[in-house]
Amino acid sequence: MEDTPSQSDHYRSSSSSASSPTAARPPRGSNFYYLRKPGPAMLRRPISFEDSPEWGDDTEIDVNADELAAESIHVGTTTISPSLSKVNSVSASGASPTPGLSEASRRIAGASIVWRDLSVTIREKRRYSERVVKNSTGYALPGTLTVIMGPARSGKSMLLRALAGRLPHSARLYGEVFINGTKSQMPYGSYGYVDREDVLVDCLTVREMLYYAALLQLPGFFAEKKSAVEEAIQAMSLGDYADKLIGGHCYMTGLPYGERRRVSIARELVMRPHALFIDEPLYLLDSVSALLLMVTLKKIASTGCTIVFTMYQSSTEVFGLFDRICLLSNGNTLFFGETLACLQHFSNSGFPCPIMQSPSDHFLRAINTDFDRIIAMCKTLQDDHGDFSSVNMDTAVAIRTLEATYKSSADSAAVESMIGRLIEKEGPRLKSKGRAGFSTRIAVLTWRSILVMSRKWNYFWMRLMLYLVLTLSIGTIFTNLGHSLSSVTVRVSAIFSFVSFMMLLSVSGLPAHIDELKLHMHEEANQHTGALVYLLANLFSSIPFLFLISISSTLIFYFLVGLKDEFSLLMYFVLNIFMCLLANESLMMVVAYVWLDTFKCTMTLIFLNVIMMLVAGYFRIHDALPQLWKYPLSYLAFHTYCIQGLLENEYVGTSFAVGEIRSIPGVMAVRGSYDISASENYKWFHLLILLVMAIGYRIILLLLLCFNVKRCILKCDLCWFNKSSTA
Repeated sequence: MEDTPSQSDHYRSSSSSASSPTAARPPRGSNFYYLRKPGPAMLRRPISFEDSPEWGDDTEIDVNADELAAESIHVGTTTISPSLSKVNSVSASGASPTPGLSEASRRIAGASIVWRDLSVTIREKRRYSERVVKNSTGYALPGTLTVIMGPARSGKSMLLRALAGRLPHSARLYGEVFINGTKSQMPYGSYGYVDREDVLVDCLTVREMLYYAALLQLPGFFAEKKSAVEEAIQAMSLGDYADKLIGGHCYMTGLPYGERRRVSIARELVMRPHALFIDEPLYLLDSVSALLLMVTLKKIASTGCTIVFTMYQSSTEVFGLFDRICLLSNGNTLFFGETLACLQHFSNSGFPCPIMQSPSDHFLRAINTDFDRIIAMCKTLQDDHGDFSSVNMDTAVAIRTLEATYKSSADSAAVESMIGRLIEKEGPRLKSKGRAGFSTRIAVLTWRSILVMSRKWNYFWMRLMLYLVLTLSIGTIFTNLGHSLSSVTVRVSAIFSFVSFMMLLSVSGLPAHIDELKLHMHEEANQHTGALVYLLANLFSSIPFLFLISISSTLIFYFLVGLKDEFSLLMYFVLNIFMCLLANESLMMVVAYVWLDTFKCTMTLIFLNVIMMLVAGYFRIHDALPQLWKYPLSYLAFHTYCIQGLLENEYVGTSFAVGEIRSIPGVMAVRGSYDISASENYKWFHLLILLVMAIGYRIILLLLLCFNVKRCILKCDLCWFNKSSTA
């Protein structure tokens, strides 16, 4: 069989004459199409991208490595560069520089995704903004890599969210999205979505992280979930890191950015999704890690999975792995089609890619308006050292030229024809996969939280050390007080100091609460868990740690200060401190959710604790407080009820001798320093109020999570968008 003409020859000849668009065009008869790799029983034949995909059943079938290699799509001519040739051969042959899919890999029934005339607007201050995405049209087929590329603020991430059905409530979607030829959204479990930022638990190993994700997402038996985890580890080439802590420990370093990115993708692969959406998969990765990750994604796509992702720019080697590209600028679609056809589109429009320049760099140079400012600033340097740019016209003009050329090109007509065929040929509907039960998810999150708390030194161990040092300090300062009438005032000061500083030191656990909330918001967005599940699991997991802190601190303080030596009174003291810590933890979680920033949360909690200390009734008797501070601040301070309960526990039912005959009740002796009740049962009422406060703050957090989680995510997205970081 005769060799086909070299595509790279056309590419190089066009690149060598950037000033002549006419000369840059390839000779007539040149075919820009893809060829399937020849198998043992298949002749070399051209496969146009208008070919309709074969619909797979909603099941998984086993295939061997040769069949996977035969299904891989590659360029049917000579390669663009030696490095790209090496990468393409690696991808096509099924080999990888890192361990990849096994010969017995499961064949996945991918999903065909079509979007037509898709536009997105965002509501801002009682009105909708200009369209972030404007009349975009394209498709993604099973077994392929489709990249959405463009400069910052071009609408890449918003288009990806629209396709995955993850737009915020304030966004309005226009146009149509078809899944397997049916106008519908992708149900739970049929797709995976990977955010730009990696939200991982640093104190878990890779295998533990994926295993807990499988327990949360998948129904069925533990053996099946373990099998899914091992398949995800193998698919993402994480075997060498499976038992290493993600964030490192002591002198051990954490996982590099590339491996952390792989873990985030593997967490979604546990569900064995039909489609995978990834926002900036190469974010913060070096060139080697980026290439290895893209080769891995190429191998995953070869199993049938539909992969759509966004990207700002890439190297030539990485660019050669893409099957289709959707090029955006300011929300406008400048091209959709095969990657090499995009090079030809730029050449036909008068912007051929130079030989020594990466295609993605050339595309972004032509459509990124920020380059105009750079050229204007360096105009003098350009005159002396030549032109920096491969595009000799204004960026706005280049964008209009590329858009107009694409709309009138055969590529656009072919895309419309292909979309018509995909919509006409309706495939199987994707079914929602089951998930773990309510009680199972609570148990999984509780056990995971306990494991995380026990490994995070700043959440539990550091707090425990601080509490022990604090109680030893207070206990030794107020030791040997005796039980005379003169010791009452000093003992009240000791109890007030113990309670106040115990609550103040709780702020040291704030970073752990913020990390847990961020992890919950990520899992909530992916429908892996819910607000009620998270709150119950957090409550159950925090109880043993708070109780251990309460009993260890109380034992030291109780006996050093010399309080009543009765077991029932000691246990009430422990329960009172435990309830106060529980109420304080609930308040910390509310504040952490409101700010999600360590500095702001710390300042807020310190301020609130100081205010509650001032109105707790120690510095001035509760009844003597001004009305402004008494209502409602003094009644909202849990310090008040905690200290009152502890003093009533110590002094109700006691008396102090005054002279040889007369004695006064302990309540009367305390009232000179603190206002307490004479009833023996009133201390239990104070304990009940602390419990109600602890539950009340968590109910407030539940309401915030139920009604404001998506709004909070939207605020983060809009802030990111306004800072020019959102695509």
